[in-house]
Amino acid sequence: MPVSTGDDWFEPIPVDDYQTINQRSGENVPEKRPIDPEDKLDEFEVTCGPMINLLGTHENNQPNYRATLALVVKNAPENQAPPITYKVGPASEEFKSTGKFQHGEFPSTKYYERDGYSFFRYSIDLTMVEYEQKVQYVINNHYKKSFQFYIPAIEESMNVISFSCNGFSLAAPANEFKSSLWFDILKKHADQHYHVMLGGGDQIYCDSIKLESEALKSWTEIRNPLKKNSFEVTEETTNEFENYYLSHYMDWFGKGFWQGKKARTLQSLFPLAMSQIPQVNIFDDHDIIDGFGSYSDHTMKSPIFQAIGNTAYKYYMIFQHHINPEEKLHESDPSWILGTQRGPYISQKNHSNYIRLGKEIALLGVDCRTERKLKQVVSPSSYKKIFERLTKEVKAAGTDIKHVLVMLGVPIFYPRLVWLEWLLTSTVMKPLRHLAEKGVLNKGLVNEFDGDVEVLDDLNDHWCSKHHKAERNQLIYDLTEFGAKNAIRITILSGDVHLCCIGRMKSKFHHHPNAHLLIGEDIEELNDDVTDFPEKDPRLMFNVISSAVTNEPPPDAMANLLNKRSRIHRYNRDTDEDIVPIFITEPDGSKRANKQFLNRRNWSDLVLAKQSKYKDLVVDDPEQVLRRFPQPVFEKEPSHDYLKGEEPNERNVKYPLYSDSLVTTLRVERDSNDYQSSTTSYELFIPKLFGNYKLEDAPVKHLHHH
Repeated sequence: MPVSTGDDWFEPIPVDDYQTINQRSGENVPEKRPIDPEDKLDEFEVTCGPMINLLGTHENNQPNYRATLALVVKNAPENQAPPITYKVGPASEEFKSTGKFQHGEFPSTKYYERDGYSFFRYSIDLTMVEYEQKVQYVINNHYKKSFQFYIPAIEESMNVISFSCNGFSLAAPANEFKSSLWFDILKKHADQHYHVMLGGGDQIYCDSIKLESEALKSWTEIRNPLKKNSFEVTEETTNEFENYYLSHYMDWFGKGFWQGKKARTLQSLFPLAMSQIPQVNIFDDHDIIDGFGSYSDHTMKSPIFQAIGNTAYKYYMIFQHHINPEEKLHESDPSWILGTQRGPYISQKNHSNYIRLGKEIALLGVDCRTERKLKQVVSPSSYKKIFERLTKEVKAAGTDIKHVLVMLGVPIFYPRLVWLEWLLTSTVMKPLRHLAEKGVLNKGLVNEFDGDVEVLDDLNDHWCSKHHKAERNQLIYDLTEFGAKNAIRITILSGDVHLCCIGRMKSKFHHHPNAHLLIGEDIEELNDDVTDFPEKDPRLMFNVISSAVTNEPPPDAMANLLNKRSRIHRYNRDTDEDIVPIFITEPDGSKRANKQFLNRRNWSDLVLAKQSKYKDLVVDDPEQVLRRFPQPVFEKEPSHDYLKGEEPNERNVKYPLYSDSLVTTLRVERDSNDYQSSTTSYELFIPKLFGNYKLEDAPVKHLHHH
């Protein structure tokens, strides 16, 4: 079917079709990956894709838009790529008569091949104009309604989705989660186009390699550490790993099909979302194998673990970045910020990324896995390159960039669990660990890789663990200094923990006069500013924690434990850290006791106020601007204020809705078996930073130098 010729160009996204697919997928989970006759586009059989990746906009101050599209074709005739033609034109009828329509073809490159599967990458190079554009593409003369995506106007920024943990843990009861939050994402996309989705890690769960690889099974059963570390990785083992990651990605990215220990799931709408919302991803442990990088050095150094790490990395690059690590392009694309040396277990450089998301937002995705070891997340030389690149880009953009989003897979503002870490590593646990290894006690207590307590790799993964505290505090220090100096608001996006919350750093509300001076301002004025004008607070930084879009949430007991452990922490003399008490009600509107952590599936979005549903309420006068506490917003009464009459204090702060504030929304699932996939919104306005500041140097714990 040819590309649309005009009358149906402005037709909305087919939400009704997607609801049918959502219900069909939930009710009829097949035994194995489903075969769809529609995958055959004449002589080409597409087994995975189309998947779109965003690579850049406004590069070298040009109005450019750069992306790639990837397809996997089985037994491609004569090794040819199916041609992809496109049409680009205005996204809204408002510009129907004045806007321009253009046609073209995306050039293709074959970038990988294995077992008869050919991987084709198509280069998308387009120009941003004064209105939002829609791009429709056609594969080998076949068009589906999902073959389209949107490009923001030259003066606009992207409407951003942030998600993580898109898959199930091995033992999760996937069949108890019938509906898919990808339906809610596509529903919202129909209302307000999303231009990019940021995958914060665990876009795929590869832990089933433990069930499917015979070599890995044999290795985990060896008790002698010397034998374990000298276990030879044969060509057969390497092939087994290659086949696993290839077929596992094809099942999940191609069809949304997954099988665990107890259940299977079909998330058909996930691949449909990838064909119409471009992505930028970073990776985390489950994209490799649970806990990778956080086990002891001798476990990580064993040949079998290195083989897993390197194979997983290769397929992460091939599927999630449309690049083969053996291509030259792998290290030359301008979207990368490359480390200087190879990682300790994955023999590749740190691949962090910098991508401008339209005019006023920039993205920094920090690669927190390639160089990770028990006592390091990212090497000092990689941090140096990251901040050099950020400084260069912000300088080149003049005053255009107001917000920098920083993706870190694991939350950085999160309750300390040091007491639990202490308990699990203490001598008290030694006899229990021994009994668990022997199988006398519950085997689930220890992980099968190095005999440590199972939750320990999760704790060692956290920024607040004793091994990473100094590195964490240095990163926060550097981000705060960078934002203050450049008048930029930094917002951190994280996942990993299977629940949602919003961590926060802000200037301390000083109860004692003369506690400190902020160059030239006295304490009363400063306190006044911090409470009434948070937009003037150079230390204000949020960590939006949105997780999981698919995986099962932890039990209430866990969320309540976190709530108990979470209070105001002092980062230093001038800075407080806490969790925003945003969850005033349950998703169904009833009262809620735990206001800080909500353990339901969720995803989030960030949209500049002037492009959001609030665009008509925007005022740029600090005295007149709408200020609101972070809180739930229900469709039936969108203007209801749950904290009406409350005075702002050190926990409850009203944030302003300026034209360039980021309207940040956690979208929380109400009922995982409801095929309408309804969510409740919890909203926070993140203002840009007014003015630039030189911060007084106050000592930070664990940091002896800056």
